[in-house]
Amino acid sequence: MRRLILALALVTLSGCSTIQNWIPSFWDDNQSAKITDVRLTVDRIDCAKDQLAQASQLRDQLRWFELYSQSKGSLQKDVLRLIKPIQDTTEDWHKRSLDGQGSVSYCKIKKKILEQQTARAATGIMGRW
Repeated sequence: MRRLILALALVTLSGCSTIQNWIPSFWDDNQSAKITDVRLTVDRIDCAKDQLAQASQLRDQLRWFELYSQSKGSLQKDVLRLIKPIQDTTEDWHKRSLDGQGSVSYCKIKKKILEQQTARAATGIMGRW
C-alpha cells in the first residue's frame, strides 16, 4: 500500500508540471498590441521592395515579443508556442533574403503563410482572459 501511494504521488507530481505547460496565461496588453503590430507588418509586406529589410523588421518584432514573454515567466509558454511557427517562417525568409533578393513568387507564398499564422496567433493571444 505504501508503494502504491508513493507511486501515485510521483505520477501526480510529474503530471502537474506537464499540465502547467498547457494552462493558458492571462491577458496582457503589451502582447496584444505587439501581435497586432506583427500582423500589420505582415499585411504591409511589399514583395517588389527590399525583402531583407522587411524580413528583418518582422524578425525584430517577433524577437521583442519572445523576450518580453520570457521575461514575464514560465507561464507564458502558451504564447511562445503560438509565435514559434511565425518565427520559423520569418527566419527562413530572412535567410533566403540574405543570399540575395528572393523571387516575388517566393515572397508572396511566405506572406500568405505569415498572414495565416499571425491571424491564428492573434486569435489565441487576444482571446485569453
